[in-house]
Amino acid sequence: MNLALLSVSALVLAVVVSCVSRLNVGVLAVALAWIVGVYVGGLSASAVMGGFPSQLFLTLAGVTLLFAMAQSNGTLPRLTYHAVRICRGNMGTIPIMFFMLGAALSSMGPGNIATAALLAPIAMATAARTGIPLFLMAIMVGNGANAGALSPFAPTGIIVNGILARNQMPGLEAQSYLYNLGVHALVAFGGYALFGGLRLFAADRTVSATTDPEGETPFNRRQWITLGVIGALIVSVLAAGVHVGLAAFAGAVVLVLVGAADDGEAIKQMPWRVIIMVCGVTVLIALVEKFQGLDLLVQLVARVSTPDTVPGVVALITGVVSVYSSTSGVVLPAFLPLVPGLAAALPGSSAVAIAMSMNIGGHVVDVSPLSTIGALCMAGAAAGDSRKLFIQLLAWGLSMAVVAAVLCYVVF
Repeated sequence: MNLALLSVSALVLAVVVSCVSRLNVGVLAVALAWIVGVYVGGLSASAVMGGFPSQLFLTLAGVTLLFAMAQSNGTLPRLTYHAVRICRGNMGTIPIMFFMLGAALSSMGPGNIATAALLAPIAMATAARTGIPLFLMAIMVGNGANAGALSPFAPTGIIVNGILARNQMPGLEAQSYLYNLGVHALVAFGGYALFGGLRLFAADRTVSATTDPEGETPFNRRQWITLGVIGALIVSVLAAGVHVGLAAFAGAVVLVLVGAADDGEAIKQMPWRVIIMVCGVTVLIALVEKFQGLDLLVQLVARVSTPDTVPGVVALITGVVSVYSSTSGVVLPAFLPLVPGLAAALPGSSAVAIAMSMNIGGHVVDVSPLSTIGALCMAGAAAGDSRKLFIQLLAWGLSMAVVAAVLCYVVF
């Protein structure tokens, strides 16, 4: 039996069921990984469980715990008020502010994942409290964080530039960064306008950050301490490169010890359904990789491409795979080494164009709820909105794979 084809089929089944059923796709994905991996593929249970994304779990759990504390002690609602006040309460300006902030912060060094982890909870809380559609806020803050992903100072930029240099393609740092930045700005603002963002600029669509009269009162002691811990987390990520998830756990400990937050209440508020969803799917993705399911897709590239169409084709393939997988940890390390071979197999094609298309395709879909950035946006959404937002972001991620393919075909 073709294990590659079977593993890819299991992944497709999990995604389809997630769209038509209320079953948590993470639970289904783990079950499918166990059945396919152990009883068909002959792996041990421990080998299947080895695909569990412990780093992703710690990042999601640590950050959502810290911000659940900030939510439960009133810090986020009050901070939301001040964020909206900066925009003078104009609903149309608020998501744009978060895009610009995300792009700037991500480019400075922490990268897209850390930036989304820091901004998404605040951005989604702001959207929920002001009536801004959660989907619009998610695509703005998510694409803003991703816009700076390939900065030479950001982790993903360092990974990509290192891979390209090892494959005889050095000196593309600025080109990679600017192409990625431009595409994310284009799709974010295009989607914002297309899905109703312009209507938020109407003269009568001004809001207050809170409906609570107490929202405008000064921060109290517990909230100032919480802001200090969050500020220290941001500085430590920027200046020292600490792990944002582990640092968030340390910050949560500080808040409990000084009496600024209740960890029991915060743990109850954590978005466990979303965390299980993302981590479970990642277990199945790891099995697909182990059974060369991704290679099965790659082998088709040369057969269906020409020198003119290969940028669009690779953008589409990397985009589709990246919807369900880690861009920096899986997709680009797996696909970028193929660039010289593809360029050689298709005389007349440009290796640089193929590499840039892979970068763009892999990143522009990352607001998918099955990617870390989309998951962080999901985690910041209210529990009652999670299913609707999941479907919207999944549709956005899949459609962006097609958009990236068209853009790369036209540009390159």
